Amino acid sequence: MTANLQERVTDALSRIRNNRVGTNVLEAEMIRDIAATMDGKVRLSLFLSADDDATVVREVRQTLQQVPGVTDVRVDVKDAAARVTPSPPKPVPAPGKSAASRTLPVMGQEPQSQRAAVPAPTPIAYPHLGNIVAISSGKGGVGKSTVATNLAIALAKQGARVGLMDADIYGPNIPRMMGVNAQPPVENEKIIPLQAYGVKIMSLGFMIERDQPAIWRGPIIMKIITQFLRDVQWGELDYFLVDMPPGTGDAQLSLVQATMVHGAVIVTTPQEVASGDALRGAKMFQRVAVPVLGVVENMSYFICPHCEHKHRIFGEGGGKNLADELDVPLLAEIPFFSGVLSGGDRGEPIVVSEPEAPAAQALLDLAGRVAGLLPRREAVAHSS
Repeated sequence: MTANLQERVTDALSRIRNNRVGTNVLEAEMIRDIAATMDGKVRLSLFLSADDDATVVREVRQTLQQVPGVTDVRVDVKDAAARVTPSPPKPVPAPGKSAASRTLPVMGQEPQSQRAAVPAPTPIAYPHLGNIVAISSGKGGVGKSTVATNLAIALAKQGARVGLMDADIYGPNIPRMMGVNAQPPVENEKIIPLQAYGVKIMSLGFMIERDQPAIWRGPIIMKIITQFLRDVQWGELDYFLVDMPPGTGDAQLSLVQATMVHGAVIVTTPQEVASGDALRGAKMFQRVAVPVLGVVENMSYFICPHCEHKHRIFGEGGGKNLADELDVPLLAEIPFFSGVLSGGDRGEPIVVSEPEAPAAQALLDLAGRVAGLLPRREAVAHSS
C-alpha cells in the first residue's frame, strides 16, 4: 500500500467510532491486517465482540469505498475472542508415545485447550412478541424462506399482528421476497422495523451490502439475534416468525438460548435426502425442549394446467414419513407452482399476487393450522 493511500485509509478509519468503548475502531484494536493492491483494492480484518453493534461492518465498508484511490473493499469479520487468545504451545508427546497416539481435534473444531468454557445464557422472555415460531429446515433450497414469508402474510390477512425476523444471516432473502430494502430508522435507541403486507420485518439484509460475504461466528450470530429481539421496536404481536438458516448450527442454538421459542415448523421437500436432513433439524429442536408443531412439504406435486392431474415430479411421501417419525402433523403439502418463484423474486409473495392459486390456498390453510396449534395472545405491556 502506498504511503498516501495508507494515510487516507487510516484517517478514514479513525473517524469511525465504537460507541461501546467510546473511541474509534483503530484505537479499540478492532482493525487488523490492512492490505491493499497497487490498483486500490483494500482488504482488512474487523474483530467484533458479542457486545459490538454489527452495523459497524457496513460503516467500515462504505467509509473506505469513499476514500480516493480505493477501488474495492473486502472486510473479513472475525471473532474478537480470537484476537486476544494466544495460541498455546504444542504439547510434546510423552516418552514412548508416538505422534499417532496423541489425541487429535475434530476437523473444523478448535482443540479443547484453546476453547474457553462459556456458560449458556439464560433465555429471556419477550411477552410482547406473542408466540415465537422458528421456520426451519435441514438443508437449503427447500423453500423455507418462501414458506416463512407467505405464512407471515397469511397470518396477517387473518387479522393477526405479525413480526418476521430474518435470522438466515448467511443468505438473508426476506428483503427481496417481501419487496422492501432500506436502512431501518432508529428512534429513542430502538430500531424501527420495516413493514410490508401488514407484517413487521427485520433482516440483516437491511444493514449490509447485497454482495457482502457473510463471515459470522457464534458470538457475532448471538449478538445479531439478541439485538433483533431486544433492540427492535416490534410493538405488540400475536406471532413472531423467525426464518432460520439451513442446518442445526449457531443461529438455531443462539435463538433458543436468547429467548423462549414456542414452536418450530419444519420445511422439507418430498425427496428422502431432504426429509432426512430435516429430521436432524427437528431432533435438534426437540433436544432443546422446543416443540415441533409440524412438517410442511413444499413442492409436493405439480398440477397439470391442462388435465389438472397431480404429478409427483420430486418424489412422494418424504414429508408424511418425516411427520410420522416425529409424531407430529403434516401441516401442508404445497404444490410446485411457477408463480411462487416469480412472485418471491419480485417481492410479491403468492398469497398476495395470486391468492386463488392452489399453492396460495395451501399456504393460507397452513396459517390456519399453525394458528390453531398456538394460543392467540392478548396484548401485554412492553417489558423488554
